Amino acid sequence: MVEEPADNPYVRDPDTSFAPVDDLDAATAREQARRLRAAIEYHNYRYYVANDPVIADRTYDALFDRLDDLEAAFDLDDEHSPTRRVGGAPLDELETVEHVAPLLSLQSSGDAAEIREFDRRIREAVGDVTYSAEPKFDGFSVEVVYEDGVFDRAVTRGDGEEGEDVSANLRTVGSVPLRLRDAPDFLAVRGEVYMPRSGFQTLNQRRIERGDDPFANPRNAAAGTVRLLDPSTVADRPLDVFFYDVIETSATITSQREAFDLLRELGFRVNDETTLVEDVEAVLDYRDRLMAAREDLEYEIDGVVAKVDDVGKREQLGSTARHPRWAFAYKFPARTGETTVERIVVQVGRTGKLTPVALLDPVDLQGVTISRATLHNAAQIRDLGVHAGATVRVERAGDVIPEVSEVVADDENDSESFAMPETCPVCDGPVAREGEHHYCTNASCPAQLRRRLQHFCSRDAMDIEGVGEAAADRLVEAGLVESLADLYTLDVDDLAALDGWGERSAANLRDELAASEGADLGSFLYALGIRHVGTERARALAAAFDLSDLKNANAEDLQAVEDVGPEVAEAVTAFFESPANVETVDRLAEAVGPESPADEGGDELDGLTLVFTGSLPGYTRSELSNLLETHGANVTSSVSGATDYLVVGENPGQRKREQADAEDVETLDPAAFEERILSRL
Repeated sequence: MVEEPADNPYVRDPDTSFAPVDDLDAATAREQARRLRAAIEYHNYRYYVANDPVIADRTYDALFDRLDDLEAAFDLDDEHSPTRRVGGAPLDELETVEHVAPLLSLQSSGDAAEIREFDRRIREAVGDVTYSAEPKFDGFSVEVVYEDGVFDRAVTRGDGEEGEDVSANLRTVGSVPLRLRDAPDFLAVRGEVYMPRSGFQTLNQRRIERGDDPFANPRNAAAGTVRLLDPSTVADRPLDVFFYDVIETSATITSQREAFDLLRELGFRVNDETTLVEDVEAVLDYRDRLMAAREDLEYEIDGVVAKVDDVGKREQLGSTARHPRWAFAYKFPARTGETTVERIVVQVGRTGKLTPVALLDPVDLQGVTISRATLHNAAQIRDLGVHAGATVRVERAGDVIPEVSEVVADDENDSESFAMPETCPVCDGPVAREGEHHYCTNASCPAQLRRRLQHFCSRDAMDIEGVGEAAADRLVEAGLVESLADLYTLDVDDLAALDGWGERSAANLRDELAASEGADLGSFLYALGIRHVGTERARALAAAFDLSDLKNANAEDLQAVEDVGPEVAEAVTAFFESPANVETVDRLAEAVGPESPADEGGDELDGLTLVFTGSLPGYTRSELSNLLETHGANVTSSVSGATDYLVVGENPGQRKREQADAEDVETLDPAAFEERILSRL
């Protein structure tokens, strides 16, 4: 138990009406900073370890901000200050460090017979024993070392002999003490970094809403976070630590119980479920009790651990090269099929479609951990009766996409039924409804922008090389692109400064952007990412309207274009009804200067209707369609009685060939297409 700092004015009911920093002399500032550090460390212990804070969050924030201001104004640098928990500069790499002592894995099984056999061997070797029974945390193991009571380093388990130095990241975790009072000269402890379930669900919600893939489970989230190279990102994620072993110390410890007592006295966070039991049958009872309670815990466990309590008997038993002979992990069976809906969130896709997603208590399904499932739309939620807290059965549709198939139990709580939002949950932009589907109509919505940017630069759109998924993410995250139109105002120096970029990459992108100017209107319209407007519809719209007329076209005008029905017309009008979209399109048009089909080409293929299936070497479908339509041909997506030719390339689809046979439409292979059609241009 960490004692309260004596005579410290910032512990109980602190006065946060501080004098201006500029009014302090250096000595007064140093003394105030010293007391603030001691108080904040104590408040961290009360909040993260004792779970019993003595001040309000806003008061803590005021103390923290004051310390931060003092350290900055008077250059009071202290690497162990609580202000360092907000993270530092990104690391170049994680260095490898040797452990104080090997961090071994445990023997494990879910079979009761095997832990009974483990107990028989123990008693045969050393006689009667008492076991320390502990939860088996499903997290990420680390070694943390203290010299003279001061945090020195944190190292991942790695291969057991050495691991990666993650000291900068573990400093940001509130439950990791940076200073210990009355500590041994040397102390190495082992802990399990984990992500609380509620924090995991909130983090996944944020990732889903901005268009990122969610983490599969809290363990993956914790492990991935601990090994990040950016401590500031780590500080922003909800990590916590349970400490459960003293690896090495200058103090004398004779049992696991004494180790836990020492950890608690020094201010480490120790799990309250740890206990002593007299025999293996009590371990089995302990395991059954925790398995029944696991859904109510704020952390993930996948079993229990039984350790011989007496350190002397542990030394007699020894270890193999892989695991100690005095400990055993009795694991839970995998969760399968049924789980609990923690909450329902809304994901915004590239086209602006709003999709409800159930965030689940992670469940194993056909060997894969599932933490989310699509709910498709509000109608499916109503039909299934899904809500937060319901127990549901999850299936993998086509063995790929997890779906909620049914509600198998309802906790009958008073949670409100789910309703789709009236505005976009990411950008607060207007939402349009089409049947049971909802769409954000703001093309500059951050959740859509990354994928829209990637789509805009794709080969069938503006054909701008160098803007794949990773590059699009960096441009948006750096704030260089807040609208598609910002692409054409990018500064080479700003681009070159991005992580993973350089002057050559930046110059190449500027060249690619310049080369895209003067693109045909069909490619430009497709690049905008208007819902339901693929390459062929974009060309049809470009042939029927110039850009100015298209922006003002009504549904009736649009439906006069072949293959444009009410749904497509509604999507196009909704897109251009958004002032933000119109502004983006106008800026893009000014930069690109898209050219209408009427501006080039001829009428050599006037009246000819073609359909393609499969790919033709040397051409993209978009390039071929543009070429043919600028010379008068009509390229459609389906075969009908009005089709003159079906062009059959590599890996063709069966359906279009069957339609061609049914309609008696002539087919052309690539060579015949080249001779009879392209040779006329």
